[in-house]
Amino acid sequence: MTKGPKSWLLVAAAVVWAVAITAMVLLRGGDVPEAAAPSPSPSPSDTPLSAAEVYQTLLPSVVRIETKRDGSDHASMTTSAIGTGVIANADGTILTAAHVVAGASSIEVAYTDGSRTAAKVAASDAEKDIATLQPEKLPGTLVPATLGGGAQVGDGVVAIGNPLGLTFSTSAGVVSGLDREVAGTEGHIQFDATVNPGSSGGPLVNDRGQVIGIVVSLANPTDAGTFIGIGFAMPIGSAIGDGPAPPL
Repeated sequence: MTKGPKSWLLVAAAVVWAVAITAMVLLRGGDVPEAAAPSPSPSPSDTPLSAAEVYQTLLPSVVRIETKRDGSDHASMTTSAIGTGVIANADGTILTAAHVVAGASSIEVAYTDGSRTAAKVAASDAEKDIATLQPEKLPGTLVPATLGGGAQVGDGVVAIGNPLGLTFSTSAGVVSGLDREVAGTEGHIQFDATVNPGSSGGPLVNDRGQVIGIVVSLANPTDAGTFIGIGFAMPIGSAIGDGPAPPL
């Protein structure tokens, strides 16, 4: 989900209880092709899954993203950051948050089988904070996530990512609100499953094992940039282009 997420950038939030003071924190972890568009998969679980079962189902589809950025003042200064992504198509296309890879001089993807590969940005939409990556190599066994499914307030959800560099961590919670505005873009899912810098770009998953959103930010009324119970995800329909925003 250490250098602060997107330099611990704070942006205005539309959270009702803190319109004037709450800041949106983008969750990029710090120091420590034209690809085919992602498409929904047809095989969600027929029955509700436990948080442990959701984690085991999605884990092979989750990747750790490590980026490097060259310093603007001194060519020798390079910073690294950590984020998360999810394999979203049978060709290996990875969905993540755009700010995780923005301005990166190099991108490396680590799969759950331990293999690693370089990757390139195939498409990016800064307004939605969504990007797709095309990896140079695929894992030995490719397992695309099941995408799709709606969300209702109170639904159980699981977030999977690499918060603060803690590889492939999971947390569970509920959908807290819908159609929230984040950094001027409407339609986000609000949830309370714990996310922190390094979680950004990871999947928000319902109890049928479907990815219903891509984690992009959290709210915090301080400048600490850590989780206090409010996270936001771009709904998967918008992320893959089936929502009101133009397709990637």
